[in-house]
Amino acid sequence: MNNYKNLKVWQKSMDLVEMIYNITKSFPREEIYGITSQIQRSAVSIPSNIAEGAGRNSEKQFCYFLSIANGSAYELNTQLLLAIRLGYTSKDQTKGILELLNEIEKMCFVLIKKLSKE
Repeated sequence: MNNYKNLKVWQKSMDLVEMIYNITKSFPREEIYGITSQIQRSAVSIPSNIAEGAGRNSEKQFCYFLSIANGSAYELNTQLLLAIRLGYTSKDQTKGILELLNEIEKMCFVLIKKLSKE
């Protein structure tokens, strides 16, 4: 799997990162090294791990990195829910992000299943 840029899950993950950076611009300044940084790092980790896994020599390793990407997606989901609870963003503002995140999680799981069977 050499061309990760053709993977829909990677493309959607890149879109997600853009959305995350846009929404976190409005977070409190004192959170720049706190939850803002955490959210951004979790988001960036998703397409990064997909790309790294695609560049590995085996499908087993690719599945491993897809699993890490999924872990980052779950982490991001939790952090966004926390940001809502803290009042840094709203359910309305994060609705599209959370929907895309859910779609990415499902796509990773499907790809892992597909690669595991081959």
